[in-house]
Amino acid sequence: MGTYIKYMVGLVMLLLTTVAYSNTPSDQLIIALKMNNILSLDPAAATGNDIAFVNANLYDTLIELDPRDPTIILPAIASDWEVADDGMSITFILNDNINFHSGNPLTADDVVWTLERVLRLNLALATTWKALGYTHENISDLVSQVGEYELELKFPRELDPKLVIYTLATSPSAFIIDKQRVLEHEQNGDLGHRWLTTNSAGSGAFTLDQWIPHDRIIMTRNNQYWGEQPSLERVVMRNLKESQTMRLMIERGDIDVAIGMSVPDIRSLEGAENVDIQTTPRGTLYYVAVSMHNDILANKEVRKAIRGTINYDGINNSIMPYYGIFHQRPIKLGLPATLPEPMYSVSTEKARELLRSAGYENGFTTTIRALNESPFINVAINLQNNLERIGINAEIISGTGNQVYGAMRDRRFDIIVGRGGGGFAPHPDSNLTPLLLNPDNSDAAKLTNFQGWRTGYQNDRINELITSAVSESDSAIQNSLYEEVQTIYDQDVGALFPFSQMVNTVAVRSEVEGYLDDPAAMTRLRSVTKRGE
Repeated sequence: MGTYIKYMVGLVMLLLTTVAYSNTPSDQLIIALKMNNILSLDPAAATGNDIAFVNANLYDTLIELDPRDPTIILPAIASDWEVADDGMSITFILNDNINFHSGNPLTADDVVWTLERVLRLNLALATTWKALGYTHENISDLVSQVGEYELELKFPRELDPKLVIYTLATSPSAFIIDKQRVLEHEQNGDLGHRWLTTNSAGSGAFTLDQWIPHDRIIMTRNNQYWGEQPSLERVVMRNLKESQTMRLMIERGDIDVAIGMSVPDIRSLEGAENVDIQTTPRGTLYYVAVSMHNDILANKEVRKAIRGTINYDGINNSIMPYYGIFHQRPIKLGLPATLPEPMYSVSTEKARELLRSAGYENGFTTTIRALNESPFINVAINLQNNLERIGINAEIISGTGNQVYGAMRDRRFDIIVGRGGGGFAPHPDSNLTPLLLNPDNSDAAKLTNFQGWRTGYQNDRINELITSAVSESDSAIQNSLYEEVQTIYDQDVGALFPFSQMVNTVAVRSEVEGYLDDPAAMTRLRSVTKRGE
């Protein structure tokens, strides 16, 4: 307790100092963001953009994507890799000079164990690998240590090798874990999961000092880092819920980076002398989703009515600037496989006709779940108003990530305003699998990281096409399969209606240099520097 009190006194002094001098210390980066959706630090379980950002600085991956051009693959822990001539495996050669924060050497055994652990635990991020055909039964046969610093990853079936490589570079499950350190904290065969929920065991540029949920995360420079030595001594991430507070603090220089501000506050900073605005496209999609477990919403005519009640233009013009850009397809913008926009629009009278034909002339009562933050709650209010015009009385249930997405993962919701999809990799499957694939719709399957399973939407032909496409090496044939998926999904009125593709907007103080927001949400801070006070 004495150590904690000393720490708190030190933190208070730091904050008082920053207010007094209107700027933060040159060797520290103070970041403000909303931490409602940071529920675990364990790479096998931690979902969401915010935790990917945190773990990207505590851990390393085998390979990385260039944040300036995600089609460029860069070495990281792996110095080299080679796809087999038959296209059924990849061999990785590791750097032999990497140590974890514990001092333990990072070897091929750690990489093999990390990938096995994801499937053995079978938590949320296991679904990423299960979609490719990996299971807890076959993973030990498919990933193997060839030498102390060499491993082979075999494919469970024919796969596009690029998809496997992109997954290793962008999935939060692919952060390499210190096997020895974690197993020292294993409890009842949990492979260290309970301990890793609040601790870290990586080799990244920073080490974890403290995490107080919904309050702060503090990281310190790893002076033994194997790669580019960070300039910053410390990174402090603070949970700030109020956008106006963020704006005032970054204007004064009390914080260096602000993430998740509202549109009016971002606009007020445009052109500010000491603040730069970064806007980075990401592949994740904002959507309205309905549950097929609700008998009313499972009716195709009802879903079509709701799809035709979303004010796509109004939402994107008034709510989504700095958050997203207009997009209605389940595949991200800019890929050869992406079909032109279907251009759904508000059609209140047509929606009323659809409800009448479905037997709901007098409407019905339902609920909309949304995070209690921008832009989600704003979209929910807009949707609520439009649904009321066609006779649907929708109560808004807002809350934290666990309250909103937790209900979706448990398949206990009616309508939700959400954000999802992999979307990080320049590949159509990065969104299609997490958004549409649902190979097993039973409750027992617990494919909790698949929105298709969460919504209960299952289309056998779409499952077949997605599975075939990821096995196809001919890009023209592959793209035609993905185009068919989009056509079928449009005609079938799936349970998830994209309305905007995410862009991430960050406000950065002008004295901060080298902060490059990552399209894969893995913004690494090792290259960030600050000009002196």
